[in-house]
Amino acid sequence: MKLMKLGSRPDIFFSSGPVRSVSTEVATDMQILVDGCLFRLHKFPLLSKCMWLQALCVESGDGGGAVELPAFPGGAEAFEVCAKFCYGITVTIGPHNVVAVRCAAAHLGMTEAADRGNLAAKLDAFLSSCLLRHWKDALAVLHSTRRYVALCDELGVTSRCVDAVAALIADANGEASAAVPASSSPPWWARDISELGVDLYWRVMVAVRAAGTVHGKAMGDALKAYARRWLPIATKNQYAAERTDGGAGNAEWAAKNHRLLVEKIVGLLPPERNAVSCGFLLNLLKAANVLGASPASKAELTRRVASQLEDTNVSDLLIPAATPCGGEKPYDVDAVVAILEEFALRQAAAGSVDGSPVNAGRHRRSRSAESAAELEGARRSTSTAAVSHGAMVRVGRLVDGFLAVVAKDVRTPLDKMIAVAEAVPDCARPEHDDLYRAIDTYLREHPEMDKSSRKKLCRVLNCRKLSEKASMHAAQNELLPLRVVVQVLFFENARAAGLSGHGNRVAAGSPGDGDVRALLGRPRTTEESGKDEQRPRGLAAGRVPADDDWSVEGPRRASSRVATLKMRLEEDDEEAGAAGDEAFVHRTRAGLTRSASWRVTAAGKSKRMLSRLWPMSRTFT
Repeated sequence: MKLMKLGSRPDIFFSSGPVRSVSTEVATDMQILVDGCLFRLHKFPLLSKCMWLQALCVESGDGGGAVELPAFPGGAEAFEVCAKFCYGITVTIGPHNVVAVRCAAAHLGMTEAADRGNLAAKLDAFLSSCLLRHWKDALAVLHSTRRYVALCDELGVTSRCVDAVAALIADANGEASAAVPASSSPPWWARDISELGVDLYWRVMVAVRAAGTVHGKAMGDALKAYARRWLPIATKNQYAAERTDGGAGNAEWAAKNHRLLVEKIVGLLPPERNAVSCGFLLNLLKAANVLGASPASKAELTRRVASQLEDTNVSDLLIPAATPCGGEKPYDVDAVVAILEEFALRQAAAGSVDGSPVNAGRHRRSRSAESAAELEGARRSTSTAAVSHGAMVRVGRLVDGFLAVVAKDVRTPLDKMIAVAEAVPDCARPEHDDLYRAIDTYLREHPEMDKSSRKKLCRVLNCRKLSEKASMHAAQNELLPLRVVVQVLFFENARAAGLSGHGNRVAAGSPGDGDVRALLGRPRTTEESGKDEQRPRGLAAGRVPADDDWSVEGPRRASSRVATLKMRLEEDDEEAGAAGDEAFVHRTRAGLTRSASWRVTAAGKSKRMLSRLWPMSRTFT
């Protein structure tokens, strides 16, 4: 800590209760009342350096009454330092009192206009040349400005301190190095400036960001440390405790400060994508919801969360709703829908760039020209598309997990449940098992739902993407609409029929030992090779040749039955046709179990046939 001593005379001030006097042979002729303390001093040393006291004495005349200085900056202590300086008595100035004495000197008019080498000029020189050049002293001075906000801003003391602290942070060659942190821990200066108030902190961080030498990750870690220091987890229970302990007025004041803090932190977020974690952004969004932050702050947080949504988890996505009702807050599903819509827009924009026809044509030209550079660019484009698809799949699992949680809340409306489920594109869900679990949970928690509401909810479910285990459960789920159960049974039967047809092909069309040796011993003709190449293309296009040995009768029958039943359900959607459909459901449920056992048998036959072929092929090679 740096100190400065002014004056050389010994201290001649003495106190007698609330009165402070000067021990001299000359009687005092001026009385000044400051903060309840009466100073008995002499006019000549004071008026020679204080222009404000000169003007005050001229206005009041030569009356012997006491001059009162109400709301004097720094109180009696700061006034005593100024008075001792006028008498030439030694005073000590340091980071702890320099701001108070500087404000007192400004209030008394102790400038160069009154006397050369006056107190204000000496304090300004001490600040610039010494205190603001060292980290701890500069922070101490900046801390002390919060008690005299208006006067320090008028004098420019606050701005000088802010610029000095920001320069020390941004200076990579000085005491405050701005190197990129090697770990996720906050930089060394983050903890020190976390003790600042929100206004001073905001000004310092703005100046640091304007310097452009501090990495965005370090800025993000510093913001995280400051939020951890001052912003509690925004839950209704904590704010209810504040109302109980400190009263409604204190709780309202605390909520206002916290709301200001959230908005300031949002405004300071670095532009880099991974400067702060998605969990931290969602915590800020939770606080913004509870505290009633500005719509602009919420929109910015929504945009930032959507840009890194695949990196979060379900617990972070559970945002409490800002409702004045008592008890536990429901989840804000609308906020999640807004995040998902923003995420879908970003993914669509990225897909339109990566998968555009221009890029596809460029890829074909590079293949024909065999350009190594173009091939490398095509590989990078493919990698980007794969990462984008992987992000969509992770978001799909995240949303299904979120649906499983909010489905347990009886206060979750049906339309919001459907809105969240439909906010994710179909490519984000390779399987619908998790979505089915969420729907099943919602139906169990809302047994009062009518038939039309159940149908509306189940429209988001794709029965083709259910696993065998989920299909078996759905086929016996009495809460699902009959239409959904029928679709599950038909799709599962079609799948079983396709597998059984493949098993029959392997069992009936497998060649004997002599046939295998003959096929492996002679070369294949051009006609046979052409047939083999055309066969998968025809199958992919839906054309099966007449002499093909793949049995597709099972899938054809299943598809025909699916179409027939769909027509029946569309024609008779009321209770009149429900009895026949239920009978079909019972029959198909029994067949579903038999089809599962047939899969095991068919798979076993295929495995045994392959075990017979494998040793023979090794003999001929």
